[in-house]
Amino acid sequence: MEILQGLRYNLRGLRIGLTSGRLLFWGMIRFVLVLLITIGLAGIVLAYRVELTELLWSKPSTLWTIWLWHVLSWLVSMLLIGFSALFSFLVSQILFSAVIMDHMSRITEFNVTGRIVQAKEMAFFALLLHLIRQEIPRMILPLLLSFLLLVFGWITPLGPLLALASGLVSILFLSWDNTDLVPARRMMPFRQRFRLLRATILFHIGFGLPFLIPGFNLLFLSFAPIGATLYSVERDAPNLSESPPAEPHSAGEGRGLM
Repeated sequence: MEILQGLRYNLRGLRIGLTSGRLLFWGMIRFVLVLLITIGLAGIVLAYRVELTELLWSKPSTLWTIWLWHVLSWLVSMLLIGFSALFSFLVSQILFSAVIMDHMSRITEFNVTGRIVQAKEMAFFALLLHLIRQEIPRMILPLLLSFLLLVFGWITPLGPLLALASGLVSILFLSWDNTDLVPARRMMPFRQRFRLLRATILFHIGFGLPFLIPGFNLLFLSFAPIGATLYSVERDAPNLSESPPAEPHSAGEGRGLM
C-alpha cells in the first residue's frame, strides 16, 4: 500500500540519518536552527501577550468579564505561537534549510549510487536562488494555504473538516518538498514534477504522517531529505541505468561532501 510505503521510507531515512555521521550533523544543524528561531519568536509572543491582546480588547475592569479577557489572551497567544512556528520554518527554509536539504540529498544520493546526477554545475548563489524559487510553489504557498484553511475552520462550523484538510495539505506538500529535491536538481520541468506528485498522492501522505506527531515532527522534518532521496533514486534507478547521467560527479568529489 502506497501510504505504508511512504511511511517506511520516512522511517528508513530517519534511521540512516541518526546512524550516519555527516547526515546526523546536517540534520541536527537544521533541527537546532528551526528550534532556536521558533523559541525566540514564541518568547517574544509570550513576553508581549498582554499588549497584543489589548490591541483586540482593552483589559476590562469588572471582575466578571476579566476572566474572558484572560481566556482570549491565551487563545491569541497560542494562535501566534502556532504562527511563529510556521513563520520560523518558512524563514529558515528560505535562508538556509533549503541549502541544507539539498546538501543532505546529495550526500544520500552519492552514498546510494556512488555519483550525483544533476543537469549542470551552478555557482553557490545561483544554486541558492534556484532552490528558493523551487520552495515557493512546492512548500511556501501550500503551507500558507493550509494555515488559512485552519484559521477559517476556527470561525466556521466546518472546523473539523477544514482542520483535516489543512493537515493533509500540509503533510502532502511538506513531503513533496523533500521528494522533489532530486528531480529539481536534475532540472526536470515543473509540470512533469507536479504530475509525479499527483500520481503518488497516497505515498506522499504516508511519508508525511510522522510530521503530524507533536514534539517529534521537527525531528522527522529535519531528516526527511534522506528518505525522500532514497525514494527518488530508487524510483529512477532503471532509467538512469539505461542512459548516462547529464553531469555525474566523480567519486573524489563525492567524498568531498561535508
